[in-house]
Amino acid sequence: MIKLQSTALLLLAISCGSLNAQTAVAATGGDASGSGGSASYTVGQVVYTTATGTTGSVAQGVQQPYDISITVGVEEKTIGLAAFPNPTTDQLNLSVAGFTTQQYIYQLYDASGKLVKSDKVSSSATSINTQALTPGIYLLSVLDNNLIIKTFRIIKN
Repeated sequence: MIKLQSTALLLLAISCGSLNAQTAVAATGGDASGSGGSASYTVGQVVYTTATGTTGSVAQGVQQPYDISITVGVEEKTIGLAAFPNPTTDQLNLSVAGFTTQQYIYQLYDASGKLVKSDKVSSSATSINTQALTPGIYLLSVLDNNLIIKTFRIIKN
């Protein structure tokens, strides 16, 4: 009897080792098609890989994380910009290495694109008071002659 139970337990363990299951419950999904082809999508899981080709890239998998990548303006290589601490609570510091007497301006936008703060960068170390801002994600742009030099994604706790 013990031998039969041991054999059954061993077979059960072997068969369960090769099973694959969904690790998260999918919230929604569907199919999309157009003139260039079709794709199926699922929202609710975070496993994916990215394939890049000559005409573009595709992230294949079951869910793409919501992340904003900013690629605007031209980053000026002669100055160094840094915004810290990030995430911030009360004070955000903007550091401009190689600061000259040029007229740099910073603009702070909320997640909906509304301008919440704007001022001149007066020195190589500028402090921005963020105490009155609600917690969330903000975009901090540094401009030189109305040209965006750099945009930072700032998290306010």
